[in-house]
Amino acid sequence: MRLRYLHTGYLLYCLALLLLLATGYSYAQDSVPTKSYEAYFHEAMTYRHQNKLDLALGSLEDAAKVAEQNDNMKAVIDALHKFSIVYLELDKKSNSEVYWDRANAQLKKMEYPFGNAVQKYISGLYKYREGNNFQAIAEMNEAKQLTNDRNLVNNILLAEANIYLALEKYDVATKNFNSLIINTDPFEQQFLTTKASLGLAKLHLAMGNLEEGATNAENALKLAKENKFFVEIVASNELLASIYEQMVRYDLSLQNVRNLLTIKDSLFTSDKLKTENKAAQKIQFDFLTNEITRLEEKNEELSQEARSSELTAILTSAFLTIISLLAVSLYRNNQIKLKTNDLLQTKNNELQSARDAAVQAMEAKTNFLSTVSHELRTPLYAVTGLTHLLLEENPSKNQKEHLKALKFSGDYLLNFINDILHINKIDADKLEPLTIEFNLKKVLKEVIDSLQQSAKENKTKILLEYDEDIPSHLMSDPLKLSQIFMNLVGNALKFTKNGEVKVIARLMKKFEEDVTLYFEVADTGIGISKDQQENIFEGFEQGSIQINREYGGTGLGLTIVKSLLGLFGSKIQLESELGKGSSFFFELKLKSKESAIDDVTFEITDTDYDFKGLHILIVEDNKINQVITKKMLTKKEITSEIANNGAEAVEMARKNNYDAILMDIHMPGISGEEATIEIRKFDQQTPIVALTAISLDDSLESFYAAGCDDVVTKPFKPEVFYQKVGENIFQNKRIKNTAS
Repeated sequence: MRLRYLHTGYLLYCLALLLLLATGYSYAQDSVPTKSYEAYFHEAMTYRHQNKLDLALGSLEDAAKVAEQNDNMKAVIDALHKFSIVYLELDKKSNSEVYWDRANAQLKKMEYPFGNAVQKYISGLYKYREGNNFQAIAEMNEAKQLTNDRNLVNNILLAEANIYLALEKYDVATKNFNSLIINTDPFEQQFLTTKASLGLAKLHLAMGNLEEGATNAENALKLAKENKFFVEIVASNELLASIYEQMVRYDLSLQNVRNLLTIKDSLFTSDKLKTENKAAQKIQFDFLTNEITRLEEKNEELSQEARSSELTAILTSAFLTIISLLAVSLYRNNQIKLKTNDLLQTKNNELQSARDAAVQAMEAKTNFLSTVSHELRTPLYAVTGLTHLLLEENPSKNQKEHLKALKFSGDYLLNFINDILHINKIDADKLEPLTIEFNLKKVLKEVIDSLQQSAKENKTKILLEYDEDIPSHLMSDPLKLSQIFMNLVGNALKFTKNGEVKVIARLMKKFEEDVTLYFEVADTGIGISKDQQENIFEGFEQGSIQINREYGGTGLGLTIVKSLLGLFGSKIQLESELGKGSSFFFELKLKSKESAIDDVTFEITDTDYDFKGLHILIVEDNKINQVITKKMLTKKEITSEIANNGAEAVEMARKNNYDAILMDIHMPGISGEEATIEIRKFDQQTPIVALTAISLDDSLESFYAAGCDDVVTKPFKPEVFYQKVGENIFQNKRIKNTAS
């Protein structure tokens, strides 16, 4: 038994030794490279695009030789990665993985972020080919985090587009393909554009948009012919044959089928496949031959050393004897290894299935939050927009107070939505409070004023007990503090009738700019039992089903308070007794800013721009939002027209001249992004401002890539809206005047 363990252990030692010797890569010396490795890389890329994979492998072999001669390990890693990709295109995945594994071993020895990014990218390609699409997307996202190399990022975008196409997520796939149609890649611009056109053709075919599919496939075919991208020529003809057949244009379909027969006869012959396989086998054979030569040289060195010492000779003889014995036991060990691998593979498949299920669940949650975000922001735009318009129409003093309270509530609600959507960031410690100057007394009064109506309905008084020694200018996050007190005071009012709610703010200590404050919200309501107090801060907990039915609500208020206070490093505490009320209290450490000047009262200020006489196109499918935006423009003496959808916007922009276009993004039919792309095909000058209730899936980068000049998220502050409109219109005019 001991001898068996000795054999096994020594085998592992010998294998480790062989791997150590194999870390220095060497290539066949039958030719001497004369160019730089970068030139060979570019040459290999050209051959690969033209489906001359045997020549591509030859160029990569030369590049690897130059990299090794210059002792440039980063270039060696790049060569290994490019070998891996070519072998993957040859459908030799096992060979591809050999080079991928070798690159991985080298990356562990050095810092090379770009190399790590390519390693993740190739891993994502493996996952995609295996059908593990969610895992592939995860690998691609990790790759993007490691590099900003434009060429690699573009290839990742292309891979992601194809994965999303396989997942039937056509909106996301369309964004990626469209961004690649207009790419400015320094190395593969035409190739990426061709691939993107092919992707769009497949996408439109899957969606039944045959005309669009045919247009994109024809564009791909044209580019492929111009650049001799032979694989893409075949793919384009195959797509066109299928599309034209479905369009009942059999003459065109037949022509593409004939093209296919001609091309395949010339490109995919047995001789070509033999040449490619021969080149691939030669390169691997050369590598193995070199490794054998290196091992023989090493063995000769050991033999020479052995001759100088009788003891060394004995040890060498023993070593050879052990190797012979190990060869006998190798078969048994391999059998055990195969069984173990089968078990590991089974467990790995189970883990992959579980991971895919978790990713799908997260995807469903993300989609839900995205929908909720957009659906809540859209009516909020109506609330804030109408409030602004009413404030400008000379309301009475009482009305003005109500409108200001309404405006504050709208701002609070928007912040509340944002915090709910980012609750996962709070849990992951990724959301941090802001540090801006504010007046605490003003914040507390605004909270109390906005809740006075609820207090009147319950015949309850809200009292503020404020310590005047508290500095008037503090540094923290006033919106999150407002949300904390809105939840605490609102919760107290909900459970207090014919009573009193007291908000207490006291200065505990102050040293230079460091301030410690004590806060308490106390009520004379129904109180909370000892048992219920243990779970009262958990999500959706309200004490009991009876309380939930009587008082309503979601039970999230105190959970949000607890999470938000955690961001400030504070902890909520509770004292309560049934029938006698409750008291919630906590401490906060803030910074004071004594040199600041007191805030002036809020007043809506006019922009400095002279908007009179401007003419703007509003693209919006929501009727209420159309009215609000149009009235806001009318206030500044701006005339406007309305397009109800993206297609209508493109047609109106083609026939008329506008000083600017306000483009909603989420619309039925073609989206705002797609409409912008179409408009930019014939109009590069008119400013386009995306006016949208942005959701989680939206990317500001994709808006700008589509051709938008700026983005304003709904609901917005009117002054921000006017400023953005003015900046883009008048800056655009200055540029045109300078050009003329």
